Parts: sequence; C-alpha cells; structure tokens
Amino acid sequence: MPSEIESSESCAAVASFESFDATAIGYTRLGSGPPVVMVHGSGGGLHSWQPVAEHLAGRFELWTPARRGYAPSGPGRSPKRFADEVRDVGALIDTVGRPVHLVGMSYGATVALHAAAAGLPVRSLVLWEPPLYAAGGELGPVLDEFEELVASGDRRRTDRLLAEKVARVPAGLLALMDAGAPAGDEPDDTAGWHRDLESMAADSADVERWSGVTVPTLLMGGADTWQPMPAVLDRLAEALPDVTRATFPGQMHFAPSVVPGAVAAEIARFVARR
Repeated sequence: MPSEIESSESCAAVASFESFDATAIGYTRLGSGPPVVMVHGSGGGLHSWQPVAEHLAGRFELWTPARRGYAPSGPGRSPKRFADEVRDVGALIDTVGRPVHLVGMSYGATVALHAAAAGLPVRSLVLWEPPLYAAGGELGPVLDEFEELVASGDRRRTDRLLAEKVARVPAGLLALMDAGAPAGDEPDDTAGWHRDLESMAADSADVERWSGVTVPTLLMGGADTWQPMPAVLDRLAEALPDVTRATFPGQMHFAPSVVPGAVAAEIARFVARR
C-alpha cells in the first residue's frame, strides 16, 4: 500500500451549470493538473470526496459534482435513470473542455461505468466498490417501502431499510446501527436516495455487460467489506478487459473517509500513468 501523499488545505467555491433538462448541477473545482472528475455515492454530496481530494489537489485538477437530487444541485426529473446522470457527467466534461479521469464511489462508481460504456471522453476509470448487485426488479418493493417511510417521517426506519435491503449490511452491523443515536441534524438526503433507487430499480444486475468498457480501470475495495460486494468485484474484474485491482487491508466500504490518504495515493499512482 503506498504511503499517504501531502494534503492541500485549499477550499473550492461552488459553481453550477444547467444540464440537458435544465437541472442545475453544482460542482467544485480544486487544484491544477490533469482533470479528474469525482462522482459521489448515494447519501453523499460535495463533501463525500473531500477527504481524498485534499490529498490530490497538489497534482490534479479535481471536479466534484453534486449529483442531481443532492444539494446544491436540483432534484431533476422523476423517475431518474442512469442515462440522465451520464448526460450530467457529459455536460460537466464539456465544461472541463478535455477528456478526464473519472473516479466514482459506490453508486457513483456505477454512474462512472455507465458513462464509460456510453463513450464519454474518459481517459481512465477509478471505481470504489460499485454496488452492481443492487439493481433490477427486486428493488421495486424497496422503493415503495422507502416512499412510505419517508412520507411518515420515520428517519431511523428509512435508514435501516437502505442499509439492510440496498447496501445489505450484515446483521451484526445492523444491530450496532439500531443501538446508535437517532439521526439528528444530518443533511436530509432522502430526495437523492429516492432518485438513486429509481435508477437502480430500472437497471440490470448483469455484470458481464461491462466487458465493453475498454478504458484502463482501477477497481478498489476494502478487504473486510461484506458480501456480496467482494464476489461482485471479482466478477467485474473478470469482465473488464483492462483492470488493475487495489484492496485495502482492514477496511470496509467506508475506506475513502477512514483512510483518505491511502486511497488518494492509490488513485494518484494509477492516474499519473494514464
């Protein structure tokens, strides 16, 4: 595992552009160098990649959008599809003005795969644990229950539903979650989650379809992440024609926040060669 690289204390102002359907997409731009677009996961936002980005800003120009549904971006249309987010990424790349390295975390990694498959000008892909198993018709009832819980205002049960039925967090971790303090002044990400569930429910769990993604890809994951993620990552590694793998010992799905320097160093080493 490479050593941590120097962090940057720079702050980036939030800008925005109008996407294809006039949805406002907010983003930040930080650093200088080869352009890197960093796409956050479900329940995230502009802050999600910040711990990693601070370690990369000295070497790369980092563009971090807030996906539609997540403030300060607009909600976008409903039902949302991955194709909508591909067009958002494409509009951001147009703003950048040159091909980019595309980095995605969790759901954002699935967006990145869709973007590369659609032929966007991407020099390389960096994927942190895309939840490709969370897709298809089985999520329809989850989406229905999610909408009911949001309408009732039950934040704790909503969070547990997402953890159990979407992220498939194991029972032991769910018990710790249940024993924790109720959600307090945390940002309300239900609108974003709603749109994400719409996209996932309409998507396919077929991993082999990504064999057409030929750009160099770094596939990252935590050594202690629960199943079925490790099995899905193995299948994805077999499907992708040009893949490099990086596994972080002692880490789970949250490693980009827990060990951001180590994650940043791995990204920097891979991207610098492309």
